[in-house]
Amino acid sequence: MKEILRQFAAYNIWANQKIIETLLKLPQSDLNKEVDSSFNTLTKTVYHVWSAEAIWIQRLALVEHPDWVEKNFSGSFKESTIFWQKVSKELMQFVEKQYNDAAFEHVVQYNDRKGQMQKNRVGDVLLHVFNHSTFHRGQMITQLRQVGAKTIPNTDLIAFARLAKK
Repeated sequence: MKEILRQFAAYNIWANQKIIETLLKLPQSDLNKEVDSSFNTLTKTVYHVWSAEAIWIQRLALVEHPDWVEKNFSGSFKESTIFWQKVSKELMQFVEKQYNDAAFEHVVQYNDRKGQMQKNRVGDVLLHVFNHSTFHRGQMITQLRQVGAKTIPNTDLIAFARLAKK
């Protein structure tokens, strides 16, 4: 389990970086152009993914009242992408710190955003985080097309796996 989660954590960092590199080349107007999606701009989608990764790492660290980071963020878009990558690397560090596969069977208890108590295995939480980020990166690809971006990054897991073998 640890090796699989290590691979997903590394993939998450890599794929986020590919998206970030593309987004940082866009004008601010494209980042904030309204499109049809779960979050109606690229900026809002990035903030959501960053916030979700941050809240999950806080929950895994057993923070009783985790902070939804986008609520209080007033920095630039570029700063948000730096913080997002920092959180993605913290997820990797969390995986690396686990002594063995048994650590991923541990059950973590937390309050969801509605205040309801939830319990999940650490491994399931991590798989969810990586899957959630992948889902929204896919939305960002569609959003990039909607705003007319000329360069669309390949963030497929298989592209990462091919690079990792080189």
